[in-house]
Amino acid sequence: MAQQRDENYLTTAEVARRLKVKPETIYAYVSRGQLTSVRARGRRGSLFAAADVERLASRTVDHPGVVERIESELSLLADDELYYRGHSVRDLATTQSVESVAQLLWTGLLEESEPFPVPPELVALARTAMDVAPPAARMTDQLRIAVAVLGAGDPMRFDLAPESVVLAARRLLGVLIEALPGEAGEGSFGARLWPKLSTRPPEPRVLEAAAILLADHGLAVSTVAARVAASARANLYSVVSAGLGALDGHYHGAATTLAYQFLDRALSDPVEALSDQLRSGEPVPGFGHRIYQQRDPRAEALFELIADEPVMETVRVITGQLAGFPNSDLAVAAMMHAYGFRPDAGEALFALARIIGWTAHALEEYAEPGLRFRALGVYTGPAVT
Repeated sequence: MAQQRDENYLTTAEVARRLKVKPETIYAYVSRGQLTSVRARGRRGSLFAAADVERLASRTVDHPGVVERIESELSLLADDELYYRGHSVRDLATTQSVESVAQLLWTGLLEESEPFPVPPELVALARTAMDVAPPAARMTDQLRIAVAVLGAGDPMRFDLAPESVVLAARRLLGVLIEALPGEAGEGSFGARLWPKLSTRPPEPRVLEAAAILLADHGLAVSTVAARVAASARANLYSVVSAGLGALDGHYHGAATTLAYQFLDRALSDPVEALSDQLRSGEPVPGFGHRIYQQRDPRAEALFELIADEPVMETVRVITGQLAGFPNSDLAVAAMMHAYGFRPDAGEALFALARIIGWTAHALEEYAEPGLRFRALGVYTGPAVT
C-alpha cells in the first residue's frame, strides 16, 4: 500500500487499548469483517484506519459485545434452497429420520440414531406440569410449561459440555412428545407424535419430513433469542424457553395457524375466500417470504409428499390466482387438513422441530465468548438535568 500518515492509522496495540480488548479480539474483528487491516511499507504488523476504529468504538459501549454478524455452520439459504451442514434439506426430508437429522445438526455426523428416550419419571413430571394449563391452552402453551418444569427438575442442567447438551436435548424431545395429551405412539419421532395430533391412520414419514424441513432456518427471530440466551450461558431448557417465547408471536410460530384458518375457509370456495382476504387489506396467509425470491423449497418438498390429497386442489386454485408463491406455513396447513390434525398442531410441530435447531445453535454459541450480544441503544428520552 502507499505510505500512510501515522495519525490516520493505529497499530494493533493502539486499537486494543482504544477498544479495551485483547489483541486476539482485534483479529476476530478482522475475520468477521468489522475491521480491515492494512500493511505499510517498512513497518511490521497490521495497521487500522483510525476512523474505522472510532466507528467500532462508538458501537461497543466500552466492551466488544456488539455482534452484527453471526457465523454458523448449520444452515445455508442460497438460490431459493435450504441446506443443513451442506446437505440439501429436500434430500434429508425424504431419506433420513428426524433423529438422524438432529444428530447431523448437533454433531455434524449424519448417521443412524436411536429414537429419543422417554424416561417414565420425567414423562410423569411433564404431564403433571401440562395439567396445570387451563382447558383452552394450546399445545405450545403446554410445551412451554413442561420445558420450564423439566428444567427445574434437572440438577445437571448447568452442565454445558456438548455431549451433555445433546443428551439433554434428546431426552427433552422424547419426553415432551410422550407427555402431550393423547394416545402414545411407539418408535420414531413421527410415529410417537402422530396420535397426539390426529386420529387418522398414521403417516409418520410425512410428519417426519415436515419436522426435518422445519428444524432450522438460519437466524430466525426465535433462533436469535435462543442464541442470546446461550450467550449468557443459560442452560438448554432456558434456551428453549427463550426460543418458545419468540415463537409465540403471530409473525412467527402462529403463522401456521393463520394459514390453517385461511385454508379452512377456502376449502368450500377458494376464490371467495381469497377475495375476502384481499378485501380485508391483510396479506394472504401462507404466501411469500422475506428471504426466498421465487419459491420456498420446504413448501415444495412437503407439497410433493401430499400431492394426491384432495386439499391440494384448493391449494392449486389459490396459487393459480396469486402472483406470489406458497411458503412452508401453507404447506404445513395443507398437511394438517389432509390428515385431520387438530387446529393447534402446526404450532406444536413447529416448536418441537425447532427445538432441534435451537439446540444446535446453543451448542455453537456455547463455544463463543460469553455475553457477546449487546445492541447499541440510542437514548431518545428527556434531556439530563
